[in-house]
Amino acid sequence: MQTWRSSGLMMMTLGGFILLAPVSTPRAEEDGKGAIVEGAGFTLYDMESIKGSDAEKLDKDPVCDRNKRPRIAKVEPDEAMPGDKVVISGENFGTKECFHTVTFSASPKAPVEYKFVNDTTIEATVPDAKAGMSFLIIVAGGGSAQSKPLLIKSK
Repeated sequence: MQTWRSSGLMMMTLGGFILLAPVSTPRAEEDGKGAIVEGAGFTLYDMESIKGSDAEKLDKDPVCDRNKRPRIAKVEPDEAMPGDKVVISGENFGTKECFHTVTFSASPKAPVEYKFVNDTTIEATVPDAKAGMSFLIIVAGGGSAQSKPLLIKSK
């Protein structure tokens, strides 16, 4: 890392990027409102750094396997109306804490109520959407997956 100071700014190169940071003024250092911190540059706030970690919290945090991409094998039934429940079967959906969402391509912004059953099964309620073909998209810790088309019938 190289550092240059010029006209109130400090320029640093780090990994091919140029970073700009304000350089402290003598007044800021004198009145205790700022300080030069080695490796962090100038700081305006007298804040305590984060110290240690909470082992209990770390033990409870989920570990999401990002190496296993989810795959949807089938959606049953393959025809449904808004309000109907469908069962999404597949693999690598992860854990409840690592599973993110279910969406329908026919209504991408509509919130979808779903129940995470296990690593291979999700139950979802079809949202209000136009009649026609729709894909289900799931997002899990390992990525996203799209189903074969599902026919949404009109109410």
